[in-house]
Amino acid sequence: MVDNIKYNYNAWAYQYDTNVNPTRDLDKIATIESLSKIDFSNVLELGCGTGKNTKWFITKADKLVGLDFSKNMLNLAMEKVQSDKVTFINANLNVEWPVNDNSFDLGTINLTLEHIEKLDHIFHLLYKKLIFGGKCFVCELHPKKQRSGSKAQFQENGVQKELYIYQHSEQDYIQNAEKAGFNLLSKKDWWDNDEDIPRLISFLFEKRK
Repeated sequence: MVDNIKYNYNAWAYQYDTNVNPTRDLDKIATIESLSKIDFSNVLELGCGTGKNTKWFITKADKLVGLDFSKNMLNLAMEKVQSDKVTFINANLNVEWPVNDNSFDLGTINLTLEHIEKLDHIFHLLYKKLIFGGKCFVCELHPKKQRSGSKAQFQENGVQKELYIYQHSEQDYIQNAEKAGFNLLSKKDWWDNDEDIPRLISFLFEKRK
């Protein structure tokens, strides 16, 4: 299943930033509004994709490491974000990550966990990578939106492609994060103006001191 998702993201990469995608656009807004008043200097961006959020992170951070399993997405990120503050690494989040423990004060996961089956693995590893008191920001397609049938999709040569997803509940995120050693600081639903269910959900966690 991972290979299928990777193939589709590689195929999607070169239209990802330009096609109509309200989920992508709202995620960027949610990220900036949620983190603009939080201080951070060393960021671990999981599933960084084409660098759509990376550009903003490095206006505040001194260092950022972005991990993604799609080489095509990372190629675009490296073209878009040319800064000595940033290191992009091709990596599979389902296994050990090639970064040091206790090295980051912010970890971010945006529109990524719907493609990850085992949330406990992600939160356990991220806990190790953050310093004590470090923050973890998660922004994902809302469980209600998932249940309505919404999923990541794009067109390739006129054919609609849907990416395989795992459905996670609100409590799945919270319980797996708390089990790993995080405290929940805040949670928020994010809406499109014309929708009757929220499109995104975000969480801010802190590594327990």
